[in-house]
Amino acid sequence: MHGDVSARPERLPDDGGFLLSVYASTRPELTGLGWPAQQHDAFIRMQFAAQTRHYRESFPDATYSVICVDGGPAGRLIVNHAEDQILIVDMALLPEFRRTGIGSGLVRRLLDQADASHLPVRCHVLHDSIARRFWEHAGFAARGRDGVYLAMERAPRARRP
Repeated sequence: MHGDVSARPERLPDDGGFLLSVYASTRPELTGLGWPAQQHDAFIRMQFAAQTRHYRESFPDATYSVICVDGGPAGRLIVNHAEDQILIVDMALLPEFRRTGIGSGLVRRLLDQADASHLPVRCHVLHDSIARRFWEHAGFAARGRDGVYLAMERAPRARRP
């Protein structure tokens, strides 16, 4: 179970170490490679820097947030609001906050906003990722492939009278 969930704007460079740790927690496949710790850490830092640069260049107007539980950092959320869609660029929680309903609650808030504005919500997920089930459970459907990523969308729902 979780406590009070909120989101606050990223504060860089103060949040940099935390955001790196969230990213690293999403890359468990790298732990089994047998690399020395220094090589593993350098690779994670390089990949995180590349991802961060890509997101900032591709989505300069997105909202970059730290997800907080009971006031403490628990994850990150990047959302790009456009005229024709809401794009969840990235959402990641530290392992101890996964499968607790936190992510579902945050997505539900975005879906409510999208429904009120009659906008679809989109995201991308690795096509063979277990995260795909999370998005499908939230009402998203696959809409096509983009390389190794699967484009997913949840169409806006009609408002209830």
